[in-house]
Amino acid sequence: MKRIASLPSLTVLFVALFVSISLPAQTSADTIAADAQSFSFASDSTHAEVSKALADSAYSAGEYATAIDLYERLLIDGESAVLYYNLGNAYYKVDDMSRAILNYERALRLNPSDKDVRFNLDLARSKTIDRVNDRVEIFFVRWFRSLTSLLSLDGWARVAIVTFLLFLFAVALFVFGRKRSLRKTSLILALILLFLTVCSNGIGYGQKRRLNNRTEAIVMDPSVVVRSTPSPSGTELFVLHEGRKVTITDDAMQAWKQIALEDGNVGWIETKSLTVI
Repeated sequence: MKRIASLPSLTVLFVALFVSISLPAQTSADTIAADAQSFSFASDSTHAEVSKALADSAYSAGEYATAIDLYERLLIDGESAVLYYNLGNAYYKVDDMSRAILNYERALRLNPSDKDVRFNLDLARSKTIDRVNDRVEIFFVRWFRSLTSLLSLDGWARVAIVTFLLFLFAVALFVFGRKRSLRKTSLILALILLFLTVCSNGIGYGQKRRLNNRTEAIVMDPSVVVRSTPSPSGTELFVLHEGRKVTITDDAMQAWKQIALEDGNVGWIETKSLTVI
């Protein structure tokens, strides 16, 4: 009878032991799962933060294809002059001059004052077949173009804000100043600052228009025939090669674009051969 009576006791004992073991195990499993999930989120966040660093590391290690892929994925989230510049350098390393020139041009569009980008752009152009004949411009036009390229759009916006605040300060000195000499000086200063504010806003507006109105493109095919009409049967006018920069003058058709060169030559080219800067 004692042996029979001990069976329930043993059963209860085993059940208690099983519960005591399984509960910590379940808790431990839940903790591990939660830790793994938090680690996944942290990894994603870290990847987002260091992805540019990873692209730069791939470029430094000579893994240019990997760097190109990472830079292009980063640019999906938003444009950046630095990313375009680095992407252009990576394409240059793999001898893809058309895409190198395209990305250098895009970097300059965002930051026209970057001398490194201009240098590398000229270097990439020197490795293409076509030669760009710069338009002859009078001194004033050339000087104004250089002036507007000194700063980016954000830079000119900051200049406009600072000069406007200084203009308000000069106006306050003119209104509340008691000395005649101070009022006279502050009036002249206010007029100069107002002029600089208007000029800065005007230059910034012009850069914003160029950013929004993308009418320039790069020839991506090794060679393409420019025709007199938007048709494969059109008369062949001249041939352009990869890396050549053109200006789109007629964007009405989907399959063809009318383009113009610096020397005044005009013709039609298939849209698939171009990529807009």
